[in-house]
Amino acid sequence: MVRNYDREMTEMIRALGPSRPRLLLHACCSPCASSVLERLTPHFDTTVLYYNPNTRPEAEFEKRLYWLRQLLASAPFARGVELLVPEWDEEAFLAAARGLEGEPEGGKRCTRCFELRLQKTADMARAGGYDFFATTLTVSPHKNAVLINALGERLGEETAVAWLPSDFKKRDGYRRSIELSREYGLYRQAWCGCGWPEDARS
Repeated sequence: MVRNYDREMTEMIRALGPSRPRLLLHACCSPCASSVLERLTPHFDTTVLYYNPNTRPEAEFEKRLYWLRQLLASAPFARGVELLVPEWDEEAFLAAARGLEGEPEGGKRCTRCFELRLQKTADMARAGGYDFFATTLTVSPHKNAVLINALGERLGEETAVAWLPSDFKKRDGYRRSIELSREYGLYRQAWCGCGWPEDARS
């Protein structure tokens, strides 16, 4: 049976009642974070984790970080949201992707990349005493929500931190991210991050 991750998340949120659990939300960039934060911050005390060692070169990493900070500073729905930024660690990504440089977008390299970033998020959620962890990655129509949720669930079991299932592109989430990007003048990059193949930047 095909799972409806959006419905699962909605039911989990409904079951929270008036409580506001702590959520560590991995964010890849400001456009993806925009509509996700708009949806989640009414229900969670949210901290954004910008951990993206796949984003290359470092100048691009910093550019996306700048615009994420701009979003958090200006959007009403991001009021009170904290931001955690581990150092850019290109070597961690290159080690994870070694031997998979020729893989197409959506291939095995992407799986390794998702796992790398979600592992960091789960570990930091456990260390920080968060109730849930999640990622903005499922807002993209180019990302495999089934795979991302499977990885998140496994890492949640391993770290004893609840994974918040999601398919944020549902309910017009992706379209809303485009609208909010225009509203706040956000930079919308033309490629995911890793730059393989190199002409993906054009």
